Amino acid sequence: MIDATELRTRAATLADVAAIAAIYNEGIADRLATFETEPRTAGRMATWFKPGHLIAVGETDAVGPVAFAASFPYSARPCYAGIDEFSVYVAREYRGRGAGRAVLTALIEAATAAGLHKLTSRVFPENAASRAVLKGLGFAETGINRRHGQLGGVWRDCVIVERLLDTITAEDQ
Repeated sequence: MIDATELRTRAATLADVAAIAAIYNEGIADRLATFETEPRTAGRMATWFKPGHLIAVGETDAVGPVAFAASFPYSARPCYAGIDEFSVYVAREYRGRGAGRAVLTALIEAATAAGLHKLTSRVFPENAASRAVLKGLGFAETGINRRHGQLGGVWRDCVIVERLLDTITAEDQ
């Protein structure tokens, strides 16, 4: 794990966009966590910085940002207001050291403070490390999207995960 004094989390700013793009591009290249295949430029990643989008970074003094978590509205349809879809990416050399958990915790806190109802995402079934972190942070696996997208010409399944952020009612339990 990263020493708690070494890694700190905060809301991302446009000054972080090059680091966020680099981290995301490692995730794209590794083909472990996204269907995306084309690297992103900092300019393209800058479009993420707009109202209604939450982005947290985990950084060290020595390196700067080493992980990020981002959420975006799930849908523009009014019935889905308050539901965000999220992603978490960690620089290769910081994977397995607690950075993903730290930035996702920061994102959960920001989403709760923003009054969101739920965070949801999809995870490749074989991504055991991410699934364990998600479970540890209170995310439930609610189903599987079969053959949800293609990666390298192969149809891939995704595990659906979600965490309710507002008050849980008796019917939710």
